[in-house]
Amino acid sequence: MTQVHHHALSGVIEFTPPKSGDHRGFFSEVFKQSVLDAEGVETRWVQDNQSFSAQPGTVRGLHLQAPPFAQAKLIRVLRGAIYDVAVDIRRGSPTYGQWIGVELSAEKWNQLLVPAGYAHGFMTLVPDCEILYKVSAKYAPDHEMAIRWNDPDLGITWPEIGVEPILSGKDAVATPFAEFNTPFFYQG
Repeated sequence: MTQVHHHALSGVIEFTPPKSGDHRGFFSEVFKQSVLDAEGVETRWVQDNQSFSAQPGTVRGLHLQAPPFAQAKLIRVLRGAIYDVAVDIRRGSPTYGQWIGVELSAEKWNQLLVPAGYAHGFMTLVPDCEILYKVSAKYAPDHEMAIRWNDPDLGITWPEIGVEPILSGKDAVATPFAEFNTPFFYQG
């Protein structure tokens, strides 16, 4: 049976599917719609994305897409380990600007559901990390937005892994949270 953990931010859920193995290897149902249905997740998944980061300390995020291309994400690690972060960016939410961080790894076999209305990012903790995630809307570059990953107003406690963070040019100049105009509103 899949283990389910609801985090402090509404709709952010961690799933750990069962994994059975023998001398040949293992088997796991890594995605099962009925498990999400049982948790009230009504997301329709339209695409799987896969990323690879060779170096520890690679940071991707904090990313989001504005409506009508807002994306929910279901993130899992195929190889390696990451520190995965979700930030509530729904104006009027009682947890607006708050974040959670979860270590996801191939070893732990856990996944994180990040609903639309949250910014998402991660840092690789070890070399050669491969991440697979489902998204609920196609990539729409004209609707893409980013918030500075280490913004002091958010105060995200990123792991100290002994290397300088590696960022894309776009992430290095992302919008500070104080200047970010969210397109999401809390529907309480």
